[in-house]
Amino acid sequence: MAEQGRRGFMAGVLAIAGLAATAGRAQTNGTARRWDGREEPVLIPDPDVIALDPAFEPLLVGNAVIERTWTGGDWLEGPAWSAQGQYLLFSDVRRDRQHRLLWENGAVSVRRAPSGFSNGNIFDHQGRQVSCQHGRRRVVRVEHDGSVRVLADAFEGQPFNSPNDLVSHPDGSIWFTDPPYGRMLAEGQPDAPGGPANHDGRFDGAVGTGFVAPLPPASARRPGGVYRWDPSGTVERVLDEGDLPMPNGLAFAPDHATLYVASTPAGPGTPPPPAGDKAIHAFPVQGRRLGRGRRFSAMTVEGAAYPPDGFRVDRAGNLWCASAGAAGHAGVLVLSPAGKPLGRIRLPEACANLTFGGPRRDTLFMCATRSIYRLQVNAQGHAPS
Repeated sequence: MAEQGRRGFMAGVLAIAGLAATAGRAQTNGTARRWDGREEPVLIPDPDVIALDPAFEPLLVGNAVIERTWTGGDWLEGPAWSAQGQYLLFSDVRRDRQHRLLWENGAVSVRRAPSGFSNGNIFDHQGRQVSCQHGRRRVVRVEHDGSVRVLADAFEGQPFNSPNDLVSHPDGSIWFTDPPYGRMLAEGQPDAPGGPANHDGRFDGAVGTGFVAPLPPASARRPGGVYRWDPSGTVERVLDEGDLPMPNGLAFAPDHATLYVASTPAGPGTPPPPAGDKAIHAFPVQGRRLGRGRRFSAMTVEGAAYPPDGFRVDRAGNLWCASAGAAGHAGVLVLSPAGKPLGRIRLPEACANLTFGGPRRDTLFMCATRSIYRLQVNAQGHAPS
């Protein structure tokens, strides 16, 4: 098809997709869309891929549709793509497991159980898996020989709250966030009796966990923040709650000159204030430090809120942001490098995190509560993902 004709066709299909934005649920043959793999036929363009701006068109594959590739988790998080192994790694936080989804045949198996209530995962610039563990409140790395190295489990002599999300820098450093979401029984290690998330001592963190040694008592929630682990072994706090309340998801711009950080709602044991503003903020990277930040996106579209969680950046600098949202608005919101909403991907479940994967890194994998969804896009994730 000639370029002019192709663009005309895409303009038409995007207009149709835009009209679908007003529908509560996508329709196929006049009935509500099914996500069990038996919907037929699938509409093209996918009515749940919604353009908010013409600039979204170049990021789409016109005949690609959203697929649910696996379901059965409790709270799926931390998707990361292994280029060496050609598989997607992801966490089921509440079930204390990590799973692996093979690209070759889509088979899903348990990768690690228990996983230390892992949340965020990445593969660093050397292809090593690095994970945030709520259970031991630490960041660990799986070496090439299979051994596990603890990178960070404390700052200034005090244990972390619950490291949540992380990114790798080309200089070998690992940057991670530490909100208190894992300080609850369901997602990690509860506080010691009397602690902020265990005031009346109802919970015993040693029951049924299999931990070899107990955690140090945590009677007070430490300030959340963003930390930088250096290959020398030192850990520095580069952002604290005074700079940004409740930092959660984070990602570097392609040139690593900007660090984007999501500010999310209050967690267990969090006194008011602070609570995050449900927005994404941008901070200039100044060597090992961060400069003064700015609000990058309020994560709203025409009055509807798309509260952010995990997100990734593509090679062109666009942000693909996982979001909970109200019914009909859960899924992914895509932002331009200037913070303008370009489009969204509507899912039937709240989306906690996502990553780019596949051999060409052009498949968006989305962790949405109980299920993994995927969509091929005309964009490539900024490696490593």
